[in-house]
Amino acid sequence: MGVAGVLDSTRLREFIAEELNVSTANTTAIVLGGHHDYMVILPRYARVEGIPITELLPKEKIDKLIERTRNAGAEIVADLKTGSASCAPAASVAEMVEAIVRNDHRIICCPAYINSEYGHKDICLGVPVQLGVKGIEKVIELELTLQEKEAFDRSASVVKNAIDTFEFGQGKK
Repeated sequence: MGVAGVLDSTRLREFIAEELNVSTANTTAIVLGGHHDYMVILPRYARVEGIPITELLPKEKIDKLIERTRNAGAEIVADLKTGSASCAPAASVAEMVEAIVRNDHRIICCPAYINSEYGHKDICLGVPVQLGVKGIEKVIELELTLQEKEAFDRSASVVKNAIDTFEFGQGKK
């Protein structure tokens, strides 16, 4: 498990709440793939109390929220001037730990080992999972549109290339 999906989803939820002047407790969002420029942000799954943001915000605003989510880490570092983003990753870990300790069986996006889901095998990618006392209980496979699937495949390719580069640099290939 990692924090990429939950971190990016949490950031998007915060930005939606800020834009609509509502509590983040009223928001949900799903971000798939890796924690990089090719993260897959799914606006059709972003909601405020069950209402799709596509019904609450114009496309231009949604596009700005997506861009802000992609650049959130850099935005935080620029604001801090020194250091790095630490509060959002800590909150993401706390959310996952809470779901596990309480055995909530909560659905959270986080990197999980997938072994055929989403058309990929033997890789960890951010996907919705059910978390409980045993950790990841199951991977939730969403029906993706062709465009979303292509974006997910690009994200997976970036992760695979990073792994291959790391392994090659470590003398493993």
